[in-house]
Amino acid sequence: MTKDLFARHRAVLPDWLALYYEDPLEITHGEGRHVWDTAGNKYLDFFGGILTTMTAHALPEVTKAVAEQAGRIVHSSTLYLNRPMVELAERVAQLSGIPDARVFFTTSGTEANDTALLLATAHRRSNTILAMRNSYHGRSFSSVGITGNRGWSPTSLSPLQTLYVHGGVRTRGPYAHLDDRDFIDACVADLEDLLGHTRAPAALIAEPVQGVGGFTSPPDGLYAAFREVLHEQGILWIADEVQTGWGRTGEHFWGWQAHGRSGPPDIVTFAKGIGNGMSIGGVVARAEIMNCLDANSISTFGGTQVTMAAGLANLNHLLEHDLQGNARRVGGLLIERLRAVAAQVPHVREVRGRGLMIGVELTRPGTDEAAPEAASTVLEEARAGGLLVGKGGGHSTSVLRIAPPMSLTVAEAEEGAAILERALRSI
Repeated sequence: MTKDLFARHRAVLPDWLALYYEDPLEITHGEGRHVWDTAGNKYLDFFGGILTTMTAHALPEVTKAVAEQAGRIVHSSTLYLNRPMVELAERVAQLSGIPDARVFFTTSGTEANDTALLLATAHRRSNTILAMRNSYHGRSFSSVGITGNRGWSPTSLSPLQTLYVHGGVRTRGPYAHLDDRDFIDACVADLEDLLGHTRAPAALIAEPVQGVGGFTSPPDGLYAAFREVLHEQGILWIADEVQTGWGRTGEHFWGWQAHGRSGPPDIVTFAKGIGNGMSIGGVVARAEIMNCLDANSISTFGGTQVTMAAGLANLNHLLEHDLQGNARRVGGLLIERLRAVAAQVPHVREVRGRGLMIGVELTRPGTDEAAPEAASTVLEEARAGGLLVGKGGGHSTSVLRIAPPMSLTVAEAEEGAAILERALRSI
């Protein structure tokens, strides 16, 4: 059955639509932190639909909210007042940390980042964007144009002029040998030098923890130091929280808060986990920025009632059950467990991350050279052992990406770590 579906997939869908595994997997249903395939095999899910199943598969509160809302009305567009959309916007605005915040809902993180770029360039009247090397911001024409990861940027054509800044990767690049303080100082000096060679950009867009790039991050405080430099020229700071938002990093509710010394970002984008699988993205910005557009607009599917009901139920569950605290506690245990394993596996260069956002970088033993074949081997062996994980990395790196639902239990963390240990030892 799966082979037949794979053949049909290849016949009608693009060649560039990536699939995991030599024998691709069809997931039929899920519950909690587990999913099942067509053959009835059960897997512990350590990737959550690319960090999207944030709380749990088939979370009763979310499925109930979706069913009840669908029984009333599924959709009406933004041309009409929408109570669930207003209610979720109120919650997000309050949680964002941005003063006088306005919220615009989209259907994805790509569209959220697209909107943030539109707002920033219109507000600043500049089409120059600063972005981080090794970054990923989506699949649209404009977001591909600012993505600093060659593996996910299929064209250099872009409506934007993009300038790339150092700092998103702590353990590689020209400043890797420096301590944290000197690393930040060197990156700030690089930014100041770059700004001396160009017209003032509209904004800097940055993921607090780079997702597709392999869960890399700078030392805490880098973006706060950047913000001080940017603020002098009125350049905006866009925090791409599509993967880091809602407490996944454990230490903070938003990833930018590790860099909050100079105040909150001007714009925050979000998506993925807030809908727990429903299509929700969005932008939060100060009113003066959000309201700078001088033409009408709508969103046909952004903020539709059924997705907003899901988002409200999911957010309530996350806050009421302190899943941020759980990500911090269980994620900390999982990271330490994996570091103990890594010390005995020559292919593991580094285990890094925060909360339940963990990267295991693989290299050829004794070198800094990427080992993509090793990453593929571990992915396959983990699946055979009943565990699903992700892959990532940029600039010739190969990284296993581990991001379970934030309700992961200690027992499940230990089970997953044991399966991953056997898979790593099989390289």
